[in-house]
Amino acid sequence: MKNIIYVVLAMLIFASCEKPNKIGFVDNGTVINDYQEKKDVEAAFQIKEDAFRKRADSISLAFQAEAQKGQAEAQRLARSNRKKAEELMGGLQQKQQQLQQQMQMEQQQLTQAFQAEIDSVIVNVKDFVKAYGKTNGYNYILGTSDAAATVMYGDDQSDLTQTILDALNADYKKE
Repeated sequence: MKNIIYVVLAMLIFASCEKPNKIGFVDNGTVINDYQEKKDVEAAFQIKEDAFRKRADSISLAFQAEAQKGQAEAQRLARSNRKKAEELMGGLQQKQQQLQQQMQMEQQQLTQAFQAEIDSVIVNVKDFVKAYGKTNGYNYILGTSDAAATVMYGDDQSDLTQTILDALNADYKKE
């Protein structure tokens, strides 16, 4: 009987010595969307997107002028040489398809480059949160967002969103 009491007493002592888990959470959407590096990536992409649109519009206008001249020439040729007129129109259609394919390919490349940069930003944020958690003694830092509310309730003291966002932006400014 004495041994059972000693075992129970030892278990209580060990249980009371165990430190509780330190848990925090962040709103993923807020951290990512308000992170200055992401804003900078989006601004740089917007400049590239605007330049692409201007160039695409310029190419489109130049082709439209060329197409109008070609159609006028084809109509003039149709009276005397129908085959030559059809070849001219076929060449214009082929050039239009090539230009469209080229613009689509460039748009895809621009989008893929943007997505790669955004993915890199997200990896940076994850790495930063992981390091922050280790440095500050957290056992868990959970992520939540409106789209996937994994934290249904959290004490305001456990909400690390603004703290991590401020630290992240300060770290980004150092670079």
